[in-house]
Amino acid sequence: MQLYGENIFFISLAVILVPAFILGYCEKPLKHYGMAATVFFVVMTMKDKPQALLYMLCFVWYEYILAQIFLRITTGEHGSRFAYPAFLGFCILPLTLHKILIAMNGNAGILAIIGISYMTFKAAQIIIEISDGIIKELKPDEYIYLMLFFPTLLSGPIDRSRRFEEDIRRTIPREEYLEMAGNGLLKILLGMVYKLAIASVFYLLMKKFGMDHTLISAAIYMYTYGFYLFFDFAGYSLMAVGTGYLLGVKVPDNFNKPFLSKDIQEFWNRWHITLSHWLRDYVFSRITMDLIRSGKVKDKLTIASIALMINMLIMGCWHGLTGYYILYGLYHGVLLVLFEIIRKKSAFYKKHKKDKWFIAASWFVTLHLVLVGFFIFSGRFTRGVAFLLRSHGLI
Repeated sequence: MQLYGENIFFISLAVILVPAFILGYCEKPLKHYGMAATVFFVVMTMKDKPQALLYMLCFVWYEYILAQIFLRITTGEHGSRFAYPAFLGFCILPLTLHKILIAMNGNAGILAIIGISYMTFKAAQIIIEISDGIIKELKPDEYIYLMLFFPTLLSGPIDRSRRFEEDIRRTIPREEYLEMAGNGLLKILLGMVYKLAIASVFYLLMKKFGMDHTLISAAIYMYTYGFYLFFDFAGYSLMAVGTGYLLGVKVPDNFNKPFLSKDIQEFWNRWHITLSHWLRDYVFSRITMDLIRSGKVKDKLTIASIALMINMLIMGCWHGLTGYYILYGLYHGVLLVLFEIIRKKSAFYKKHKKDKWFIAASWFVTLHLVLVGFFIFSGRFTRGVAFLLRSHGLI
């Protein structure tokens, strides 16, 4: 069974969500039913690969035990600082090895665990917040439920542990649940239209007209791939969020009309929101504060630029250690740094940023910068460059 990809999944989902709705309507807790549903879908998804299922469970227990040990030894601020880098390193080690093995061999072996990227973000967030003194307790059932929560297992959105725990521990009043369920159903239906209908059209157009080695074909590919990627990923995310709502979990939204963004900073506040906000809170902000405290860099713009480049490089590497993913991260890092410079230094920008013509032009430029980024992300850009170099005998 493929999550959000096969008829059998959607039939099973409909059957599973009916009792959830009845429980919610009757104001009964949904935590244990949601756990049972998660076990069912994880097993059904991995039933043909029992060894991979075992590896997944070992990974989750590894991360839980790591977090529990860290929680026990961080009784004081000094101890937390001393152990924190090591435990965070061990936390992200499986994902790091996964990415390295994929880049080297095309296969991660025993670390080919579905959802490992998104589960690692959740696990790392817990390690970070234990170090901050925010998380004081970890319950094994709730930790495992967070990690394996089937609506968001494969491709997010990335939920935060404390927000997730608050949702699963509460009994939702009937009127509130009915509103959540209604919104959830609408999100699932809209997600199905996005992913199964609109994304499919753009995919067919991309395959039919965008695969030749010509500039026109490359342009068609860039546009169709960009919109295909959005409707496919946003559709999946909508269905995941909607399913979570019906299970009593207000999974955070992942997209907010990103192609309407008027600048690249706004785009990253609208695109893959849970990823960009995770990186903002746990990477960018912390690098910025460390640089300020160190006193080695005085200029605020330089500090922001360094933090943005590191932030987006990590984003690219998280997608994969293949060259085009790293290039994608660096590309967006440069765009964000340039926008930060323009925003802070340009008198022209400050004078005209509220003018309608400037807003329209900014939207048009931003849209095409984003589409170029997706073109890089797809790998077609680097393959096209390699083809041109070979055709001219340069490589």
